[in-house]
Amino acid sequence: MTGVSGKKKILIIEDDSHIAEGLKLNLSLKGYDVLIAADGPAGLREWREWKPDLIVLDIMLPRIDGLSVLRSIRLEDERLPILILSAKSEHEYRVKGLSYGVDDYLSKPFNLEEFLLRVDRLVTRAAWSEGESPAGCLPEGSVYTFAGNTIDFVTFTANCRLGRVTLTEQEVKLLKLFIANRGKPLSRGELLEIGWGYTGSTSTRTVDNFIVRLRRYFEDNPRKPAFFRSLRSVGYVFDHDS
Repeated sequence: MTGVSGKKKILIIEDDSHIAEGLKLNLSLKGYDVLIAADGPAGLREWREWKPDLIVLDIMLPRIDGLSVLRSIRLEDERLPILILSAKSEHEYRVKGLSYGVDDYLSKPFNLEEFLLRVDRLVTRAAWSEGESPAGCLPEGSVYTFAGNTIDFVTFTANCRLGRVTLTEQEVKLLKLFIANRGKPLSRGELLEIGWGYTGSTSTRTVDNFIVRLRRYFEDNPRKPAFFRSLRSVGYVFDHDS
């Protein structure tokens, strides 16, 4: 994942233009190819289209916050190095960032030299780990089984009460999100932001329609769901017996 020039690519998702431009200048002087996104949706778009080697991510972003951006990316890519750079230095935010899969966390204000060293370390470590999985081996967690249902996240297929079905990319993303939050209520807003990268202006019927599909695949009685359950005034929760 390198640019045309062979440089490593770094995406900065930061709404403070002074900080973003300062980071871009110093990272460019270190030989990196750098792109800036000023809000959450733009960051997600550039991540998908530009395919950076590392992301520098702020938490307090317009439209979609940084933690939702992080969770959305981790549904599809668990290896991409992500460094949170945020004024939110409280223990709660550090714990949330780590639990959602961030690789490093640096509080503002920060030391520029320390920041550049952390970036270099993350990029180098990612380069070393590329190709770690032997050819033909499935990554850990590629298959999930519950109540007689089997989901294969590599082939995008499931064996369920309907037989073998092919899952769409969005269905797979939602399933990963539910499984990662098993037993925890997820609001329609969270499902839209993390699962689709949408803002609150998008209709929540989008979520409801996908839940209907998942119930049709995996529930013995879709009208009385046991696994993908509705929570009045909250959203949905996925759970099953061990």
